[in-house]
Amino acid sequence: MDLKRKPIVQPAHKVRGKVIIHEERCKGCGFCIEFCPKGVLAASPKFNSKGYHPPYAAKPEDCVNCNLCFLVCPEFAIYSIPADEREIRVVFAPSVPTTLAEVAGD
Repeated sequence: MDLKRKPIVQPAHKVRGKVIIHEERCKGCGFCIEFCPKGVLAASPKFNSKGYHPPYAAKPEDCVNCNLCFLVCPEFAIYSIPADEREIRVVFAPSVPTTLAEVAGD
C-alpha cells in the first residue's frame, strides 16, 4: 500500500489526577474502592472519629481523574482533581465596617 502522506501518530495524552479524601465525612461504605477503575483506593487500617475505616490512595500515581469515586460516594467525602492543579480552600472572614452607619450600628 502506497500512502501519499505519512500518518501523524501523536502519543496519547494521559490525564493524571490527585485524590482528595475528607476522612471525617467518610462512613466506610467502600463504594469508592469498589468502583475505582484503576484500583487506586484501598481501605485504611486506621479509624476516623466516627469509627469507620476511610479509604486512602494506595496507588496515587495510577489515578486518571475519572471522578467515579465522587459520583458513587453517598457522603461526598472524596473527589479527584487534575494532578497539575492545587486544592483551593476558601475561608470566610467577618467583614470590616466600611461606613459610619455600620460603625454606629444603624
